[in-house]
Amino acid sequence: MSRTRTVAYLRVSTEKQADKGVSLDAQRAKVEAYAQLYELELVEVIVDAGVSAKTLDRPGLGKALGMLKAKQAEALLVVKLDRLTRSVVHLGQLVEDYFADGKWALLSVGEQIDTRSAAGRLVLNVLASVSQWEREAIGERTAAAMQFKAAQGEYTGGETPYGYRLTDDRARLEPEPSEQDVLAAAKQLRSGGLSLRGVARELNTQGFRSRSGKQFAPVQVARMVAP
Repeated sequence: MSRTRTVAYLRVSTEKQADKGVSLDAQRAKVEAYAQLYELELVEVIVDAGVSAKTLDRPGLGKALGMLKAKQAEALLVVKLDRLTRSVVHLGQLVEDYFADGKWALLSVGEQIDTRSAAGRLVLNVLASVSQWEREAIGERTAAAMQFKAAQGEYTGGETPYGYRLTDDRARLEPEPSEQDVLAAAKQLRSGGLSLRGVARELNTQGFRSRSGKQFAPVQVARMVAP
């Protein structure tokens, strides 16, 4: 039976930790022990030392994910999920982009996640669902504030909320008739119980398009339908 080719990813968030190397040594020992226990072929151990998890744009993580794409590894191994990211939204993004379809596996020592199994995939699906909820909640909260300002005719700069346009003096907002029709349709679909993704799909099916002429995405719908 062939062993799963695996790349391990380690991260510490402060230069002090990186200099001492204690945390990195502990992580390395754990992934090596895990790989031996579960008969993984550990092809490389990649480190991001003194790097924050606030963004996914990290050299080590980019290299590790690149190894999956290049078919140099079939699985990504971490000590804990927070070594990948502390953001539920970012975790969901990684799940959707790399692990949801089962093409590559995600393994976590601390959470005992192994997406090569049905149980591991179930846990990952739950995490992805939580991430989707978090994204939609953030979008709806932001949209609610923007729509309230638009309804009051306020304009504070930035992108003009969907359904509105700037007055000639660019000081206030006023309804944009062509977009108000789409806005009304989106709100009706949402009030009918459809998810944001479902509303976007239905708007696109009906031939509606965004301000840029592209199909609607769930995050755009969130901004449109907030109360």
